[in-house]
Amino acid sequence: MSEQQDAPKIEFPCPDYMIKIIGKNDIGFRGFVIETVQQHAPDLELSKVKAADSSKGTFQSVTVYITATGEEQLKALHQDLMASGRVRMVI
Repeated sequence: MSEQQDAPKIEFPCPDYMIKIIGKNDIGFRGFVIETVQQHAPDLELSKVKAADSSKGTFQSVTVYITATGEEQLKALHQDLMASGRVRMVI
């Protein structure tokens, strides 16, 4: 029998916590993501924000690195991103 392993726990604060946000590639998507993330993580370093279009250009992924301060912060950020209707997935 195999032992069940617990998922690794994140220790907060967690610097350089990566989040990838994927949504429809439209004008202003990257800016919307940055603005929303900054509401929850004002210390977002813009120099670390990376955006990439899908192969057909339909979608765009925006990767950000934040200092995660707790589960509440991450849940609230996820909720705000998904509630917008512009975001398809948050990884």
